[in-house]
Amino acid sequence: MNKIKQMLDNEVKNRNKNSELSYDRPDPLLIATRYRDETIALICALFAYGNAKLIVKFLDSLDFSLLESSDDVIKKSLSSHYYRFQNSDDVVAIFIALKRLKEIDSIENIFYEGYKRENNILDGLWNFITILKEVYPYESRGYKFLIGSVPKKPNSAGTYKRYLMYLRWMVRCDELDLGLWSKIDKKDLLMPLDTHTFKVSQKLGLLKRKTYDMKATIELTSTLKTFDRLDPIKYDFALYRLGQEKVV
Repeated sequence: MNKIKQMLDNEVKNRNKNSELSYDRPDPLLIATRYRDETIALICALFAYGNAKLIVKFLDSLDFSLLESSDDVIKKSLSSHYYRFQNSDDVVAIFIALKRLKEIDSIENIFYEGYKRENNILDGLWNFITILKEVYPYESRGYKFLIGSVPKKPNSAGTYKRYLMYLRWMVRCDELDLGLWSKIDKKDLLMPLDTHTFKVSQKLGLLKRKTYDMKATIELTSTLKTFDRLDPIKYDFALYRLGQEKVV
């Protein structure tokens, strides 16, 4: 396992640079980095599923200044915007919901309210999803897929990859991650597990679980804590790229 750690440490070091984010090597973090705003970054993270080039193309088409506009202007301006499982009504809904949220409190404070009780990232996430649904109670299949829901049994939940990736962007601070938040400790972050990191982690012997779920997320995070107890999720981007580039 020492060889694996050394290899990953080298990958982290070599990939911790702005050139990893470009239109040639697309990643939604490319757009989030341009604005350095917690609300815009969340939109970038929530739409981060599917083909990376198409994700970036869609995010590039959005006018984020609409987050300061009226509901009517948002509806009119986004009437022709859609992405995979989200139709224009769903895109409008997330803009209106996040605009209303900004009027109440910061996303960081809402996450922190749930997190601070036991320093549990998932408690913060459940609190955030609950509040987001309350400020704009819109429902559709596409919107539910986009913002998620609070699971009845957290241990058997999905990976919540997009939210956990967003938390990495917000909490960690280096050449890639934005570090816009200060209230959550990076040692408490959980691995944003997608299909690339899932398969690579299994191949490298970092993950034994065969089911793609929250238990796998927690198991992989625990393994990475043996590499770096205070910053286990620093390995996320490197593992993702290793899988995406089919290096492993």
